[in-house]
Amino acid sequence: MILNNKEEILQSIKANKIVAIIRTDSYEKAEKSAVAIIEGGIKVLEFSYTMKFVNSLIKELTDRYKATDILIGAGTVLDPETARNAYDSGSKFIISPYLNLETAKMCLRYRIPYIPGAMTVKETADCMEAGADIVKVFPSELFGPAIIKAIKGPLPQACLMPTGGVNIENIDAWLDAGSEAVGIGRNLFKTADQGDFDSIKLLAQKYVNKIAEYGA
Repeated sequence: MILNNKEEILQSIKANKIVAIIRTDSYEKAEKSAVAIIEGGIKVLEFSYTMKFVNSLIKELTDRYKATDILIGAGTVLDPETARNAYDSGSKFIISPYLNLETAKMCLRYRIPYIPGAMTVKETADCMEAGADIVKVFPSELFGPAIIKAIKGPLPQACLMPTGGVNIENIDAWLDAGSEAVGIGRNLFKTADQGDFDSIKLLAQKYVNKIAEYGA
């Protein structure tokens, strides 16, 4: 199933519950890590704009998986110009470490899911009022799963995606706390530095199995 509609993309993120965040120092490691993660069953991937080659990588992978339900998106998007570059490269969603109102407007204009970062109840509410359907709780490792319950106390309607500190051992705790999805970064593809992409695939499979067990 090809996902192009904003609502379908958001629903897919929520249903899959895992966003794999890729940030490496080489195109080859990023590309091979992405393929291993996808082969392991994770369907939603975020590519950080801290990588100078990210536009080319997003274009390549978007084209490669265009006839599938794999979602390729952009992360560490700080401004509307970068968001537009990501959109033109094929990104299906935009993720930022904090709210940028002009980026939010651009994403609303083109019906691109925008997931800005927040750390407090006030920041979360600001993101929601700017049109964010999902708010990235970042950096979530500073607080642990308790931050999700703390934010959802006054804002039970908030759709939250913690990023930072989520791993195979604690993912259940984050979901139990009320997370709609989670962002998983370096711990998922750390063996890429050794050229070990089989381990990345196996770990991705473990995460997918965890989600399947959680929803059973």
